[in-house]
Amino acid sequence: MTTTNPSHRPVEASGTFEIAGRTVHRLGYGAMQITGTGVWGPPADPATAVAVLRRAVELGVDFIDTADSYGPAVSEELIREALHPYPDTLVIATKAGLVRTGPGQWFPVGRPEYLRQECEMSLRRLGVERIDLFQLHRVDPAVPADEQFGLLADLVAEGKVAAVGLSEVPVETIEEARKVVPVATVQNLYNLANRQSEDVLDHCTTQAIGFIPWFPIASGNLADPGGPLAEVAAATGATPAQVALAWLLQRSPVMLPIPGTSSLGHVEENCAAAELQLSAEQVNSLDAVAS
Repeated sequence: MTTTNPSHRPVEASGTFEIAGRTVHRLGYGAMQITGTGVWGPPADPATAVAVLRRAVELGVDFIDTADSYGPAVSEELIREALHPYPDTLVIATKAGLVRTGPGQWFPVGRPEYLRQECEMSLRRLGVERIDLFQLHRVDPAVPADEQFGLLADLVAEGKVAAVGLSEVPVETIEEARKVVPVATVQNLYNLANRQSEDVLDHCTTQAIGFIPWFPIASGNLADPGGPLAEVAAATGATPAQVALAWLLQRSPVMLPIPGTSSLGHVEENCAAAELQLSAEQVNSLDAVAS
């Protein structure tokens, strides 16, 4: 189901969702993997990283998710190099709240002055006057949550941020934050094999909050020969990754999968998943798989 036709925009089949008055197609692109090993430093092949970003947009992607900590800074800088000046339709989401001390190392820092600094730096690196979606990468347990949410509300009031998102939060934290600032999206770990955030997804669905599943393609042993994912893939002629993405898109109208890759072939494969329509029986068989 991959596509090499330069005029074909399969992502447009994924449906749409509105974020702060901006309409995006629900299948986006996650820009974590365009950095170096351990999400640290530059990629081995920067030219390919730029080409992947441009190809994703050619295929219809108009929602790109990144973070100041990817690199750090590298992902945001590559997005600017590849896509600036940005198409009017493109929505770029970034995050702050995790600091890096080395490859694979992540530590929450939610002090308001730090979050403000990172917002300013992301504005500069991305080359924008306002961040479309600014997400709190983690709620820092060492800082009162209301102080972190209050800073996000301040950034919205100042016009530096259009919309606010949260990451890796339970339902209770979403509702605490909404008392201080509108929450446009929530980004939690969720995929076919790991549904520990099922209650958060259900809450977001009822509240019309965008749900961004990170690590969306993980399928564990479900893709093994004879497994339910492999069976659906064989029946549809799609790859297991495409089936996993199609299942997510059909799981909820607020679902915004952001598969990431540093490969041109894989970005085409992932984007083509938007055109895969699973039957009700196939969806039910995948729904029935326990994590």
